[in-house]
Amino acid sequence: MYPAFGFAHATAYHALHRAHRRLATSDDGQGTVEYIGLILLLAGVMVAVVKTGSDGTIAKTIVQKVKGTIDDVGGAGKG
Repeated sequence: MYPAFGFAHATAYHALHRAHRRLATSDDGQGTVEYIGLILLLAGVMVAVVKTGSDGTIAKTIVQKVKGTIDDVGGAGKG
């Protein structure tokens, strides 16, 4: 009886160990996580900059620059 339990334990341990090793070394999806982290960081910085402008000049400047960039890309800025 004990040898059967020992065999079952060893088999389960090795199967779980192999699965853990395979999952731990896989880099699938890592790029997506990094891009999401970067987007969240930039969004946080933008929110902080907008909130620190007490009279709204920083927020207005940022909005004007973003709109100007979008218009330049879209061709609206070229009369």
